[in-house]
Amino acid sequence: MSLSSSTRQQLLLVDDEEDALIELAESLENEGFVCFTANSVTDALQELTLNPDIALIITDLRMPEESGISLIKRLREHTERQHLPVIVMSGHAEMDDVSDMLRLQVLDLFRKPIYLARLIDTLNSLFPPKRPKL
Repeated sequence: MSLSSSTRQQLLLVDDEEDALIELAESLENEGFVCFTANSVTDALQELTLNPDIALIITDLRMPEESGISLIKRLREHTERQHLPVIVMSGHAEMDDVSDMLRLQVLDLFRKPIYLARLIDTLNSLFPPKRPKL
């Protein structure tokens, strides 16, 4: 994979719903982001090891084996990656989840189905698109 000058930050998308994951990755790649995907916390941690340039994680909250909160807790304990920004997606976040997310310094919470335009606005404010050279 060659990274052209038009590519933007590398993102890691974590969701156990394969279709939702692929759809989100395609939408963000259309915006120039490079997306890695994982279906579980274990896969996500492996992707982070393989791809040290990942700049942000977007994770689902509810997954069968381990939750998105578990992933974030493990990240925050890992010295090299503890400041990595995380956005959480959830169809049903409870108040306990929200307080966990605040404590774990989650950047944002998006309800599912995800409102893509708002997510892209958030990503553009974090990682402004490069202006083409004239």
